[in-house]
Formats: sequence, structure tokens, C-alpha cells
Amino acid sequence: MFDDIFETVNSGFAQALYEDWLRDPSSVPEEWRKLFDNGIKGEEPTSGAAPAEAGGPKSAASPTEKAPIAAESPSTAPEGAPPGEQIKGPPLRQLQNMEASLEIPTATSFRDMDVSLLWAVRAAFNRQLKQRDLKLSFTHVIGWALVRAAQEVPALTHTLAEQGEDYFRVEPDAVNLGLAVDTVGKRGERRLMVPIVKQADRMTFRDFHEEYERVVTRAREGKLMPDAYMGGTFTLTNPGTIGTVASVPRLMKGQGSIIATGAIREIGGAKVMTMTSTYDHRIIQGAESGEFLQ
Repeated sequence: MFDDIFETVNSGFAQALYEDWLRDPSSVPEEWRKLFDNGIKGEEPTSGAAPAEAGGPKSAASPTEKAPIAAESPSTAPEGAPPGEQIKGPPLRQLQNMEASLEIPTATSFRDMDVSLLWAVRAAFNRQLKQRDLKLSFTHVIGWALVRAAQEVPALTHTLAEQGEDYFRVEPDAVNLGLAVDTVGKRGERRLMVPIVKQADRMTFRDFHEEYERVVTRAREGKLMPDAYMGGTFTLTNPGTIGTVASVPRLMKGQGSIIATGAIREIGGAKVMTMTSTYDHRIIQGAESGEFLQ
């Protein structure tokens, strides 16, 4: 079931763990180690690690041995010095998936939301929750609203499957909400991980809040099992936390839509936030996306 872990939005994260496993199997969580031991493989790094064999990864090359160099086709090999830093490893995985995402014909709906009430209600709740050392974020509430909206407009969670020359609309049996989490790796590199809150439509808000916190925290700690990153039906990303007003994120294969929230700003005395819905236009129509945001 994990064969496509390297083909999802989480591919860069999985590739990084795979390279860590090649260097030192004990450096990755046990479930990921079992996964790689059983043959699930990413791209072989061009340097810094040796390819794995059935009995485990090889030891690093001796100082006198030269690391293998990836072959380049004559048509693409640059003349003279390389034009810049070669992209490889996790960034290469993400690059490849971004290119694959271009095959999906998407469209995007924009909607400005008056979130003045949300702002006030969240503040009131947090005053009460402070004594319990809990905090309610905007994305807790927005994520829950998306789950409820998906129950009313389920088309946004539908995906397209191909079998030979035939196409199929796939309707998931539950709402599995992906949460885009931006993290910083050991060497200062940025990584995107998307853990999944599974069967969110069957939860109370309290359960949703607890599971949201659990998957995001454990994702940042690198303690989630592989299946926690699989099976999302649509994704919430929040570039508004870094000041982005509106965003049109790429839609990865295997999902029907991705919802982005922008920064909250004041317009005419009201608190306003722009939300976008980017969707697979082959199976989802603009009216459905607009209704979902409404």
C-alpha cells in the first residue's frame, strides 16, 4: 500500500528518510526502517550514500573510491562548468512531482471571507482554554469547517482514476484531511509534510482538535508511521501564517482539491481573509468549488 509514497506531496520527506536509512538504518523510525527493509525504495543519491542491497545498506565508500556520478544525456549535458548547483535528493523528488502535477488541468476559485466573528469567538474561547493550557488556532476552526463543507459538497474530495483507456470518478468513503506542515530539516533545508487527519467527518470537534494536534506535532518530531501520510482526499495549506494574502498551490495527483488560506487583514473595519480552492477541473466544476467555499 506504500508503493506510491514517493509519488505524493510527501515524496521529499520520504526521500529524505530513505537517504538517512541508506546512511544509517537506526537513524529512522522503526516503521520507516521496516518499510525500506522490505524493498520500498526512493531515488539513489548521487553521493553521500551507497545503494541498499537485500541485506541492508552498504558501508560508505572508502576515501580512495570515487562516488558514482549520474549519467547525463548528450542532449542535456552542459558544456564546460555546470550552470549551478545540481538538484538532487528530496528537492529532486519534489521537482519531479511538481512537473507531474502540470498534467492535471486545474482551475481556482477565490473568495474573500469576513472572519470578524471568527476572530472574536476564537479570542473568547482562548481566554477560557488558557487555564487548561490549550489554544485554539484559526486553522483548527477552518480545518473543521472544511470537513463539514466536504460533507455538504463531497465533489471536492472526489478523485480521478485511470485504468487503461478508461477513466473513473472515485468517491472516498471518508473525509481524510491533509494538513500541509512546513518544517526545517537537520541541515536547514525546508521540507513540506502532509500528515492526514483520517475519518475527520466521523469526529466531534474535540476529537478533531486532538487528532489535528497529534498528527502535526508528531510529524514535526518525525514520529508518525508511514500510513499517516497516505490516503488524503483533499488538503488544507495555510501560507497566510507567513503573510501571503492569497495563494494558488499545485494540486498533486490522487487528490481532488487543495484549499489555501491567506493572511487575515483589515478592510473597512472588518477582518478579511482570502481563501482559494484549486481543483481537478476534469471531475469538479467551478460551481461546486464556489459552493464549497460559500
